[in-house]
Amino acid sequence: MKDYFVFAFKNLKRRGLRSWLTLLGIFIGIASVVSLISLGAALKDTVNSQFGISSTDLITIQAGGLNSYGPPGSGAVNPLTKKDMEEIKKLSLVEISFGRNIEILKTKFNKKTNFIYYATIPDDEIKKKIYEFEELKIKEGRFISTGDNNVVLLGNDLTNKDKNGFDKIIKPEDRLEIQNKNFTVIGILEKKGSFTIDQAILIQEKSLNALRDTGDTFDIIIAKVKSKEDMDLAKKNIEKLLRERRNVKEGEEDFQVSTPEASLATVNQILIGIQIFIVMIASISILVGSIGVANTMYASVLERKKEIGTMKAIGARNSEIFKIFLFESAILGLIAGIVGVLLGFLFTFIGEIILIQLGWSFLKPAYPWYLFLGCILFALLTGSFAGLIPAINASRKNPVDSLRYE
Repeated sequence: MKDYFVFAFKNLKRRGLRSWLTLLGIFIGIASVVSLISLGAALKDTVNSQFGISSTDLITIQAGGLNSYGPPGSGAVNPLTKKDMEEIKKLSLVEISFGRNIEILKTKFNKKTNFIYYATIPDDEIKKKIYEFEELKIKEGRFISTGDNNVVLLGNDLTNKDKNGFDKIIKPEDRLEIQNKNFTVIGILEKKGSFTIDQAILIQEKSLNALRDTGDTFDIIIAKVKSKEDMDLAKKNIEKLLRERRNVKEGEEDFQVSTPEASLATVNQILIGIQIFIVMIASISILVGSIGVANTMYASVLERKKEIGTMKAIGARNSEIFKIFLFESAILGLIAGIVGVLLGFLFTFIGEIILIQLGWSFLKPAYPWYLFLGCILFALLTGSFAGLIPAINASRKNPVDSLRYE
């Protein structure tokens, strides 16, 4: 077996530049697959994090459906109420529930005006649960506590003068003018990689109510179930409760109840579809490369007709001739796979540096070993398959005709 590899490698080395040109299509395709899937995995993780809620035992309820319109903050025809939240809290499978409002408010700082998303947090001690559910951490300052008045908590991106629209860094104790009323920045959150956190401001319910008079309505209600195993049943119980309270029939709901797993599954299906499409495009290059390998091996069989005749004349069997040419094409595929993976790793690394320079350091490409190994094995099999027919053709050559070849 070792002799076959050595002999095949020497023949490829003898062909020099032509061998490398044959590999071009395969290792470009492999490099594309590696780099695009690695960056695609980073995109998938980032999109998943945009949900802003890390816990998987939370159910989100919002008004919207056949009889209403609009996302949170846009104002639904039949909004959710404080009473809805209290009734949901009474369900046996629900541990706790709370409501939140989301508004876009005029904000002034450094003599500049901008419109920013604000999300409420409850005025009571339940706010600590929200900090825990969303895995929020303080970078500077402190969290909003019960008893604070006219204070806000800033997402990380809003402190950056290049991103906040105010051309100035915002620090704790700075004052913002929100809807013509002064508020103090009590703290800055650590970066989450989620625009729902990093580009939003947390404000107390009573403060937002004073600015916009939201009353007893909520844009969304969040319910935490007692056990993750009861998610589906809890979801059905909440839907049944709200249908009764809002007097709507099944299939005509004017509200939506969703779980993180269901939402993430839908998003991930889309992202997987995109990755499959990318692999299909890159596979075209690999297919072209495999055709190049087959053409090269056919040319090699014709060029080495006399060599094949000589080997058969001194006792080489058809199987041995077959193995020599098959090993040559397999080695071509193996080299293409290794070079393609190395190039893919290089492209991904360069892409990561560019993302960091653009301020997108939260996009972290993945480098799974199984992706690299899978691509190398795929290239090896592609090369072997491309050389299969030329190897069979070489093994069936008649030694007399081959030696007569000029």
